[in-house]
Amino acid sequence: MDAPLLPREAGKFISDNSKDVFILEKGVCKVAEMLFEKRNSKELDATGWKLLHDLNPQTMNEASVNWVFVVDTLNFSFWSENDDHKCLIKYKGKMHSGFWSLCAAINRALDEGIPITSASYFANTTLDQLKYVLRSDTEVPMPLIEERLKVLKEAGNILLEKFDGSFLNCIKKSENSAQKLLQLVVENFPSYRDETIFQGKKVAFYKRAQILVADIWGLLEGKEDGAFHDIASLTIFADYRIPQVLVHLGAMKYSEKLMEKLKQGVLFQSGDCEEVEIRGCSIWCVELILRRILELGAEKGCINAHINSVLIDYFLWDYARDHRKDMADIPIHRVRCIYY
Repeated sequence: MDAPLLPREAGKFISDNSKDVFILEKGVCKVAEMLFEKRNSKELDATGWKLLHDLNPQTMNEASVNWVFVVDTLNFSFWSENDDHKCLIKYKGKMHSGFWSLCAAINRALDEGIPITSASYFANTTLDQLKYVLRSDTEVPMPLIEERLKVLKEAGNILLEKFDGSFLNCIKKSENSAQKLLQLVVENFPSYRDETIFQGKKVAFYKRAQILVADIWGLLEGKEDGAFHDIASLTIFADYRIPQVLVHLGAMKYSEKLMEKLKQGVLFQSGDCEEVEIRGCSIWCVELILRRILELGAEKGCINAHINSVLIDYFLWDYARDHRKDMADIPIHRVRCIYY
């Protein structure tokens, strides 16, 4: 089969052929106006990755780069069966859930002297060792521990074999291109190949691969090895939170049939038609939001070229976390997989 449609083209193709997920122009404009008003805030700036999230590394060095690689290799499937019954990890006196529970666990392990971000360590880690690193402070364990072990060991061995044990060496091969780094990641690390078939075409979402590139850009503040001249070529990272917030904000809509399935808590499989439509339409919806933001900038004579889909994703993901109670009537789509 031919090479897959890359995320942006895949998003448009899926949106054009979607039967249960719809993009609403009025909502797109509303979200664009909201984001346009925040164009000069830290919420829509590359430095916000560190400034707004203290669990992220605060220094630009090789150890931090390898931290990002490990975290994004394990960055999948954090949703809980029950909001009152979830995996929580305590770090420096504060309980963390979801993705931040992973970050807290990695930081806790490093503080305990466990070199969990060293390829020579995690390439050979055992299930018991990983269970200890990711141990929950509730009775609910982090999901998919065996799958996390498999992808972590695989990634560690590839780093050792091809990149001398450091993800920084992979970044240096990208020649300051986000797309080249994305392709290096997808070609070399199998767990990042987030692809499926939709309407007879191979489509790619590359959620974790794109977020890995974007997080490196955020960590390095778009400088030196992270000065990706084509960072705007990335799309949002299609997961289960971004679609939820887009529906909440009125930029997307689900069919009654799909909404009923979501409310019943139906567990979708990766690659199911509805799941692909939700992810693909969310990508294209944000591309339309970005297009409208840039149009507003042109109309008002404002320079806002720094705004891109990566920054919009970061903003919407934080918005979803901060407004979770407001969105209780819009269920996430449930999928247990290694891609998101």
